[in-house]
Amino acid sequence: MIPPRYLTKSRFKLGLECPTKLYYTKKEQYVDKKLDDDFLAALAKGGFQVGELAKCYFPGGVNIDELDYEIALAKTNELLRKDSVIIYEAAFRYGNLFIRADVIVKKGNAISLYEVKAKSADSVDEQLTTKAGLPNATWKPYLCDIAFQRYVVQNSLPGHNISAFLMVADKSSLASIDGLNQRFFLTQDPLGRAKINIIGDVSPIALGRKILCAIYVGDIIDRIFAEEVFDTYLNLSFEGLITLFADKYEKDELIQGDLKAYCRDCEFRASSEDESNGFLSGFKECWTRVYGLTPEDFQKPSVLDIWNCRSKDSFIKERRLFQAEIQPQDLQPKTTRNSKVVEAGLSNMDRQIMQITKSKDNDNTIYCDVEGLSEIFRTFKYPLHFIDFETTAVAIPFNMERRPYEQIAFQFSHHIIYEDGTIEHKGQWIDTEQGRFPNFQFVRELKNELGEDDGTIFRYSAHENSILNAIFRQLCESQEPDRRELCDWIKTITKSSQSTAESWIGDRNMIDLCELVKKYYYAPETNGSNSIKAVLPAVINNSSFLKGKYSQPIYGTQVKSLNFNDHIWIKFNDDGTIINPYYLLNPVFEGVDSELLDGYLTSEEGEIRDGGAAMVAYAQMQFTQMEIAEREFIRNALLKYCELDTLAMVMIWEEWNKKINI
Repeated sequence: MIPPRYLTKSRFKLGLECPTKLYYTKKEQYVDKKLDDDFLAALAKGGFQVGELAKCYFPGGVNIDELDYEIALAKTNELLRKDSVIIYEAAFRYGNLFIRADVIVKKGNAISLYEVKAKSADSVDEQLTTKAGLPNATWKPYLCDIAFQRYVVQNSLPGHNISAFLMVADKSSLASIDGLNQRFFLTQDPLGRAKINIIGDVSPIALGRKILCAIYVGDIIDRIFAEEVFDTYLNLSFEGLITLFADKYEKDELIQGDLKAYCRDCEFRASSEDESNGFLSGFKECWTRVYGLTPEDFQKPSVLDIWNCRSKDSFIKERRLFQAEIQPQDLQPKTTRNSKVVEAGLSNMDRQIMQITKSKDNDNTIYCDVEGLSEIFRTFKYPLHFIDFETTAVAIPFNMERRPYEQIAFQFSHHIIYEDGTIEHKGQWIDTEQGRFPNFQFVRELKNELGEDDGTIFRYSAHENSILNAIFRQLCESQEPDRRELCDWIKTITKSSQSTAESWIGDRNMIDLCELVKKYYYAPETNGSNSIKAVLPAVINNSSFLKGKYSQPIYGTQVKSLNFNDHIWIKFNDDGTIINPYYLLNPVFEGVDSELLDGYLTSEEGEIRDGGAAMVAYAQMQFTQMEIAEREFIRNALLKYCELDTLAMVMIWEEWNKKINI
């Protein structure tokens, strides 16, 4: 029997992202880059633990865990005959719509519907809407989700009063017990699906102060449904969207979505390797259908790849789809700052113009401002330190007096370059012990690594500075005996962030190597990306020095390493280009591309940030039962990946230094 094609809440969410995705999803012939591993996805998002904690705040409920639609509906309807009942994962159907509600509480004809989200909000003054009363950009996906659910429940239970709530982590709340997050362990059922194994007493009293809050959103949902045109592209109300999505999905008919800048990250975008393996590219089908692109057109540099460009949607609307069609004046910012200070290096616009110009001219040569780098290099003080952090934000706090989704710093790597050119992997630290809040010891260990001299410290991106600012604030609120000493030291190597009450710029404020890349270096093969995983192979491919040095088994012998022996970092493809050194490491998770996990982390510029695999691995070691050998394997893999991150920074510095001193 063919299963019914219901529009579920996850499919409705997908349709809101792009209605065409409803046609491509779950079809084996189309490549799908979304992580298709329920267990790892649960680790990455932390939603299962939050969902289970929410249930604990509504004790005495009945869980509907049947996958079969009809059985789940029958059990739910049987329970709803009771005057008062609490149901977890209650099933509701209205026509060709089907949902499972996280928590419902029924009292007579009144039903409270709770949608639990792995997201934080301030229970006192969180702003969910625009001035017009509609969902703002941050909360729109969540509010549309609960609006869809209320619609299904209301129509399947006429005569009942449905109140809708979003239940999220309350960032203004402090846990009142230790070890709260260790009460919810993640396991897998025989089908590989994630589920929670509860450890110990999880009664409301035992859980202490609530760290989740329920926000009533009924008025916002009313406003959503009152909007005559909720989707301007399809020219439909919210109810009209639901009807269209459900009808087309049931019939397996395509809705062509609007093509915009966000298409760049479409999960149905196949690589040439995917296509050679027989997969179809939904991305290509869309652009061919709407703009009549040919296979040759997809080989041309696209406007989608122009770095940090906010005019992409305008270009697409004007049918200017290729970088060759963009003129330098098109990249002029619409507003200019009245600043008399001329900053050194490339501006954002300079870099964009360079990208499209090199693209038009088929110029694959690198740009390196040797003079600018030389001037900057003269300000550096030896020994040079290169650091990288691995971090996460854990939904449920480790200890009392900690907040949900606070930053957790669990690992760092440290390379050093001495004035005579000697390179050494000087230090590393990782804390994988379950239930231990690592941040304060993290800073102590980092201080021990960097506090012996006043040499220049390098990071790659703003992440390390942001994390140390977050730990600074945590220390200020703590009772750690050395908190003042640690806070004072943090201030010496950082600059204050906007969310920190004090203002400072440290004497050894870390140098952002990524910013130096943006200002002084450009390689066309990065395709506009400044991720270290893209920049490193580009630098190596254009460096005979690095290829000669690191294609030899010197790493771990001539160059000291804490994790490698006689390692060869540079190996070559058949066409003479180098294999990305990151691809030479064993994956943290067998059979899972680390780039899929990185997709859970994005930078402020919308670029995928590295570190997703480390974040998920840490969550696995915290919230699952593991064999000692498996834990040790993951720990060693994390140490190697983090070491490569700081070695990559060293290699970039080496190549630049070589150019300066030629």
